[in-house]
Amino acid sequence: MDDLRLAERKKELKPERLAWIREALAARSIVLIGLMGAGKTAVGRRLANRLELPFTDADSEIEAAAGQTVSEIFAEHGEPYFRQGESRVIARLLQGPSQVLATGGGAYMDALTRANIKAHGISIWLKAELPVLLHRVRRRDNRPLLASDDPDKVMRELMEKRYPIYAEADITVESRDVAHDLIVGDVVEALARWLDKEARAAAAKSRGKV
Repeated sequence: MDDLRLAERKKELKPERLAWIREALAARSIVLIGLMGAGKTAVGRRLANRLELPFTDADSEIEAAAGQTVSEIFAEHGEPYFRQGESRVIARLLQGPSQVLATGGGAYMDALTRANIKAHGISIWLKAELPVLLHRVRRRDNRPLLASDDPDKVMRELMEKRYPIYAEADITVESRDVAHDLIVGDVVEALARWLDKEARAAAAKSRGKV
């Protein structure tokens, strides 16, 4: 069934439709938010490829600027220091041309960062259920916030704290345990609907002024 859906999606996402999405973005970026394990990087790379846009991982940019890994920054300087640098890096990236930007799980919790994303991008929350997140994050050991004896509890607490804020995103897409290309198709379709609605609203407003 997934293979059939994937084939159908590829037919639906015609080059002219994808070109229209790029044009409708203007100078804005597509900003992926969500918890660790939601698939922001994996989906983001494929989404950028589909839309023929650059892909940027905010954590990688932070590491390049600091000359340290995220884990090292947390260990040496603490989370507040990291969040300050994260906010500055994301603000800088959003001043650039259109791109697909994958952000760290805590980035959207910062009010200034949310405002910058709202002003210069379209936010897409990749929303995943706890079992999916835990299955994915257990494959890697570079998650400083999960460096505890009970990562399941930590993840639940993060979900309780962050999901109400993530819900402020422009678009929400379910990140499921399926092929990443299926999620990319969901994202493109949701983005196209959002941009269609935005364009209709702008046209209606323009007619009202005439």
